[in-house]
This record gives sequence, C-alpha cells and structure tokens, in this order.
Amino acid sequence: MAAGCAKLGAFGQESNGRDIMHIIRMLIVGLIVGGIAAFLYPHNQHLGFIGLTAVGIGGSFVGGFITHLISPPAPGSSQALHPAGFLMSIIGALVLIFGLRLLHLL
Repeated sequence: MAAGCAKLGAFGQESNGRDIMHIIRMLIVGLIVGGIAAFLYPHNQHLGFIGLTAVGIGGSFVGGFITHLISPPAPGSSQALHPAGFLMSIIGALVLIFGLRLLHLL
C-alpha cells in the first residue's frame, strides 16, 4: 500500500487486523456459552452449531441487559450496555432458551 493510504473496513472506517479476530473470538465464545447453556437447560436442545452460537451471542446481550438493570451506569456515562461476563452470558443464554421455548420457537 502507498504511504498515507489506510485500509478501509465495512463502513468506511479505518480497519486493522484485530476486527476479524474480534468477530472470530465472539463466535467461539458464543458457541461455548450456547453449548454450556444448552447442556444446563433441563430439556433436550437440538440447536446445532449455528443455533448454539446465536443463543450464546444473544445470551451475552441478555446478560448485559440484566447487568444493566442490576447496576446501572453512572449518570452522564456513554456506556449504553454493560459488557456481560462469561457467567452472566450463560445466565442470559439460559433466559433466552427459556423465552424461546415459551414462545414455541425451540
């Protein structure tokens, strides 16, 4: 690349090699969290690879929302959602599986 030319990402922002690694890490952790949640849930779950990953990633968002309800950010903070830790991600995935089963989507 010529000097001064930046590699642009999906939305025209400057991109580095860490973006793709972040996505890969998110998918791997989502798969692990979804697998643990499906194992801990009392009913047999047949979600598959993509389903487990989606439940794990969705569980992380649900866990972050639960964390936000328990411990809201300081006033004036720009942080909209708390990042969910591994344990809260599993709890969020369990809540998500419960909700999906309640709606007969699983």
